[in-house]
This record gives sequence, C-alpha cells and structure tokens, in this order.
Amino acid sequence: MEFSIKQGSPDTLKCGCVVAGVFANGKLSKAAQILDKAGNKAISALVKAGDITGKCASTLVMHKVPGIAAERILLVGLGDTKELNEKSSVEILRATFRALHATPAKDATLFITDEGAGKDTAWVLRQAVIAATEGAYRSDNMKSKPGTAATLKHVTFASLEKPAADLAHILKKAAATAHGMDLAKLLGNLPGNVCTPSYLAQQAVTLGKKHKAIKTTVLEEKDMQKLGMGSLLSVTRGSDEPAKLITMEYYGTDKKQKPIVLVGKGITFDTGGISLKPGAEMDEMKYDMCGAASVLGTMQAIADMALKLNVVGIVPTCENMPDGRATKPGDIVTSMSGQTIEILNTDAEGRLILCDALTYAAKFNPDTVIDIATLTGACIIALGHVASGLFSNDEALAQELLKAGTESHDRAWHMPLWDDYQSQLDSNFADMQNIGGRAAGSITAASFLARFTKDYRWAHLDIAGTAWKSGKDKGATGRPVPLLTQYLINRADKK
Repeated sequence: MEFSIKQGSPDTLKCGCVVAGVFANGKLSKAAQILDKAGNKAISALVKAGDITGKCASTLVMHKVPGIAAERILLVGLGDTKELNEKSSVEILRATFRALHATPAKDATLFITDEGAGKDTAWVLRQAVIAATEGAYRSDNMKSKPGTAATLKHVTFASLEKPAADLAHILKKAAATAHGMDLAKLLGNLPGNVCTPSYLAQQAVTLGKKHKAIKTTVLEEKDMQKLGMGSLLSVTRGSDEPAKLITMEYYGTDKKQKPIVLVGKGITFDTGGISLKPGAEMDEMKYDMCGAASVLGTMQAIADMALKLNVVGIVPTCENMPDGRATKPGDIVTSMSGQTIEILNTDAEGRLILCDALTYAAKFNPDTVIDIATLTGACIIALGHVASGLFSNDEALAQELLKAGTESHDRAWHMPLWDDYQSQLDSNFADMQNIGGRAAGSITAASFLARFTKDYRWAHLDIAGTAWKSGKDKGATGRPVPLLTQYLINRADKK
C-alpha cells in the first residue's frame, strides 16, 4: 500500500472515496462542511434523518453525490470531542479502514482532524497508516484458494491548509514501520513445519540481499559449540531441525558509533520438551518466535527508512522438542558465559537460548541491548494482552522505551527487577536454576537474563501477551515493531 500527503479541497479531489468526520450530535468537521455545501446539503439531510449521528467509530458510505468529484464519501463518526482519547482515536481509524476496505475503491483521500483529540497530526498519521495496512493484511496465503487481495492500494492524507513540512518524513517512517509489522505477522503466522530455524535464517539472508546496508551472518550448531553455547544447544537437542544463530548488522552511520543490539527469541515451535505442554492450544506455540519476527520486521523498517543509526539484530532460533536425546529436568548445562544452569523445567527454554545470545551480543561492543521474547505466561496474567512487560537494568533506558511505546501506541509497563528476586533462582547443584517457582514468574525470568547482561545497558520486553491474538481473530499482531522502530527513530534523532 502506498501513502502520500497533499493539500486540497475535499469536494474537488478525484478519487475512489473521500473521508470526512462527523462529531457527536451531527456536528460536521470542516471537511464535511465543505462537502455538505458542495453536495447541496446531502450530508445535513442524512444527519437530520438520523442516518449518521456522529457516534464514535460509526461509518456511512454515500455514492455519487452531485457536486463532489470523488466517487464516494465516507462519513466517520468522531464522537464527543471531550471524550476523544488514544483508544477511541485508534478505534475510529480502524473503523474507517474497515469501511474503506469493504468498498471497491482503489484509492482514498482522508481529511484527518485532531479537533479536540488531544493528539497532534503526526500521531494520528502514524496510527492511520498502521490501521490501513492492518486492514489490508491477509493471513490466508497458505489456503488452496486465498481470498481476494485488498482493493485499496493508495491512501492520501489531505489537509485544507498546507501540510507541515515534516509530515512527509513522518509518513515515510510510518509506512516503513507498518510494512515491518507485516513481515513480522507473516513470519509469525506461518506454521512450524514451514517457518523452521533454517527458514528464518533464509529470510534474514534475503533481507540482507535486499538491503545493502544489512550484512547477514548465520552460525551453525558446530559454530555455537566452539563458542561454548551449551545453554542454547541444550534446547535443540531433541529436534531434528538444526539450530541457527542469525546476526543482521545494519550500519546507517559511522561504524565507530556503538550499535544498539536487538535480540529476538526464535523458538519456531515449542512443545515444552520433556516438560511437555498440554495439548490444548499447543498449535499457538508456532508464535514462540515472534520476538525473532519482530527483530526481522524492525531491521527491514529501519533499512527502508535509511535510519542514521547502527543496529545489530541477533536471532537465536531452534525448536524445543521431546525425544531420547532431549534435555531432561535436572540436567546441568554450561552457558557461553561459563555460568552453569540446572534445568528444572525444559519448558522454560526461551531464557536458555537468550542467555547465550545476550553473552554473544557483547562482542559488538553495544551501546544498548534489548531482547524481545514471548517469554512467560506469567506476564499475561500480570498485564493481559494490552501492554508488554518491560524490565531494565538502566532507568533512563526504561523511560526511553516507555516513551517510544506511548508515542507509537505500542505500550509497555515497567516491571521491577530488584535483586530481592534473585534468590528464587538459587540452586544446590549449579550456579542457578532456570525457574524461580510460581511467584513472580515473569520477574524471575527477567532476573535470570539479568545475570548475563551486567556489562551493558539492557532491557527485556516480555511480549507473551501482545505478540498474537487467540480465538476467532487468531493471528500475529506485529508488536512490538512499532515500539522498537519509534525507539530507534528517537535515538537517531538525538545524533
């Protein structure tokens, strides 16, 4: 999908559909007033008849209105200006694009108003781009007869006055973020028999070929053995699929500048291993690589933006399967850091691959390291499916990520990482055990990772509750690509 910005009057713009807002009690936005006047009060007549009341996120399509150049007018309810907030604004935009995608219109022009919304045009613009691409996304590519692709191909964001000069740059970055989300969703939704560690590695190689600024390297199991990654390799022992360690190095500025390293958990299917998961909903464990998918999506996005920043993406990827060679509860392994781990639960495997990848990350002399993982069910209990869990050993970094989450509407919540929780990981037989019991499960998982990140600024995003949806809307969400890209944009802007 393509996006553009222009100045114009809604009644004279030729397109498949022009979109204007109606506030509560039928009050027309400025664009709607112009359309109403040019269309011989056709909108006012519908308001008077009760066809459009301005109820938040309501929509009404008008066809071939005399005096209007566009083939259709889409009226969108904006609700009461006093009640407009982030949640309702996003709902309005999603409803707008649901209605647009339901029409045959190939192009649409939107007059976005922030009257009373409490958000600037740039914020609305970013959310509109994401809503547009989400509406066009299809997850049926593996069906024998996929559904019809979205008809809407081009969206113009129009203004009655000359748009601010920086909005074109914001639009470009928003589009890159949305397309990065699409890649993350595509990878996340693929089944485990297709999206294997080798497949992920190939996608990373393809990304490197597409973008000259990205250098992709794939390490094999023999390479990991030489590096002493006993923790990561313990997880893949029960699988016939070979593990991979993928690195994607993006250099958008002087290579002397320290990179920001993103580490994404890439368990392409998680049975739990010997500590086998219940059968119900186990199919959703194909989503256990959504951290890895978000790293690939983010790397694509920043390359499309040509962001002036150095970023390294690291993806440790393997399957967690049970067989005669699989790691058993009670086994002790040695991590790349030299620390030994007693594995009491083989289903707490994400931290076992991440800890070696986090140790490996130090070789890049990073400014900052952020890992992203569908790590704990406990995080879902704590935060539900609204916010990702955020843990950090650096308060300033945590605040930067929280700010980026708010700006992108891909929010996180700051969780504690106090040393008081470390004792739950004590082991009688090794340096640590890989679980800390039922209490504070997401915190003890982060505390485990913290033992491998003492030499640099680090944050951990637990996306178990936000990376995918269950039920009738089952599918990957593409989160936290918006949060990560906004954080990286903010960092680049500081340079």
